[in-house]
Amino acid sequence: MGGHPPQPRQHRPPGGPPPRPGVQHQSAQGAVMADGDKSRRKDPHNERQMWWWLGYFLFGIHIVAFVMIYAVTHAPK
Repeated sequence: MGGHPPQPRQHRPPGGPPPRPGVQHQSAQGAVMADGDKSRRKDPHNERQMWWWLGYFLFGIHIVAFVMIYAVTHAPK
C-alpha cells in the first residue's frame, strides 16, 4: 500500500501539437479590449430593434389566441 503511484499510460510527444487544418494565422494577436470597452461597444439600436420585434411577436401571439378562442366558442355544435 505504501508504493508510488502508477506511471501514466499516455505520453504526449515532445514539442507542440501538430497544426490543425484550416487557416493558420501568422500575424500578432490584436489588442485586448478591457471590460468597459465591451459594454460601450454594444449597439443600442440593435437592442431597441430586438425589443420592438419581441413586442410585435407577443402582440401577434395574442391576436392568434383571441381568434382561436373566438373560433372555438362560435363553432357549430
